Amino acid sequence: MPISFPTLPALSSSAPATLPALRFKRAMLWGLFLTPMAVIVGSACAWFLWALNTVTLARFAHPWLLFLLPLGGVLCALAYQRWGGRAAGGNNLILDEIRQPEQGVPLVMAPLAFITTVVSQLLGASVGREGSAVQMGGGVAGFFGRLFKLDPRQTTIMLYAGVAAGFGSVFGTPVAGALFALEVPALGQAFYVALLPALYSAVVADWVCRAWEPVLHVSHTTYLMTFGVTHQAGNTQFQASLPLLLKVVVAAVAFGLAGWLFSEGLRRFGSLMGRLCKRAWLRPAWGGLGTIALTLLLGTPNYLGLGVVSPQPGGASIVDFFTNSHYPWSWLLKIIFTVLALGSGYKGGEVTPLFFIGSGLGNALAPLLDAPTDLLASVGFMAVFAAASNTPLACTIMAVELFGSGNLVYDAVGCVVAYLVSGHTGIYLAQRVDVPKFWHAAPNALRPGERLRDYLNRSSQG
Repeated sequence: MPISFPTLPALSSSAPATLPALRFKRAMLWGLFLTPMAVIVGSACAWFLWALNTVTLARFAHPWLLFLLPLGGVLCALAYQRWGGRAAGGNNLILDEIRQPEQGVPLVMAPLAFITTVVSQLLGASVGREGSAVQMGGGVAGFFGRLFKLDPRQTTIMLYAGVAAGFGSVFGTPVAGALFALEVPALGQAFYVALLPALYSAVVADWVCRAWEPVLHVSHTTYLMTFGVTHQAGNTQFQASLPLLLKVVVAAVAFGLAGWLFSEGLRRFGSLMGRLCKRAWLRPAWGGLGTIALTLLLGTPNYLGLGVVSPQPGGASIVDFFTNSHYPWSWLLKIIFTVLALGSGYKGGEVTPLFFIGSGLGNALAPLLDAPTDLLASVGFMAVFAAASNTPLACTIMAVELFGSGNLVYDAVGCVVAYLVSGHTGIYLAQRVDVPKFWHAAPNALRPGERLRDYLNRSSQG
């Protein structure tokens, strides 16, 4: 039988005596639903991180694996065609189901996202890991929603919690994971009813993921930060230098444009591939061949895979961007490689490549602006993601969780300015625009609740 939630009574003279008990009962029921989901998602993300680390090292040791990329991409596409069904919608399907639960998020999304992303990383596709983590969280959360026969509103909360658990545990940033889950479905509006379930699930999933570290011998990446870490405790650490803050604003404009370039490049290239190659399962072959050609042309494997570390000493990577070594065009090359991979159908995510693009652009701008390299790399790391995902608050908190609070003002300004500069575009085309970034009365102005996909298609036609 369906599990019914107790209904909170209307406020009356007798309500104060019963309200706490009913709230406690509801909290216990949500704990019953959320805890096993978060434990499973946290464990899945731990094994996912272990698998990504294992296949990345294998690719470093055996560069010839890159030549299997077209075949691997086709096999993954055929797997989705054979078993995926609605799961092929990926993150956009989850966002649609959060907004308006209908057929639900299929459980098959979780294993398919896990396996195909690992294959893509083994063979060198320039994709990330957030997409798979969010889809694993959404798939497991959708399963628990059906298992407990939750109603549409409760299913929505469960999906918020699943997204938070996946994102928070795969990056080791549970607070940002909860805020990301609340921010990403609708631009300009957050569903705060789900805040506590999302935060609880993200924290539990992160604990579980970290508990696997001694067993799997894998941990989250640590980034070398020197600027801002020597501030004393207390409010003094949030002070910012005006000249440096102005430089961060200038850099943030560039970060916003980079986020826009990535989002629009991915949307337009994906559309172009759809027109040029009608067979979806064949598109990854062309993307794989293009990746091989570019890698041979550049003579470096630095733009394959996640890009967190480089297979070559001193090569372009996220970790290296925080050093004083200079990489002027790595951010642009990573955009090209990632748009080519994701636009042709490889599975994974956009976020880690966006981290590469942002930190690489920050590294390139640092000597031009006479600013600390690690500061601009860290601000760019989050700001480009904020611009492309339209989640500035989550990205600001994520910067604190990853780099510390000493540069909070710079991080917040960078994320918000980049978010505004990027305009009404993004990597999640099912994202709804509830509150536009800017109010205007243009002929093709945004309509309340409209998907980004629909708005962009209408704008391009008009």
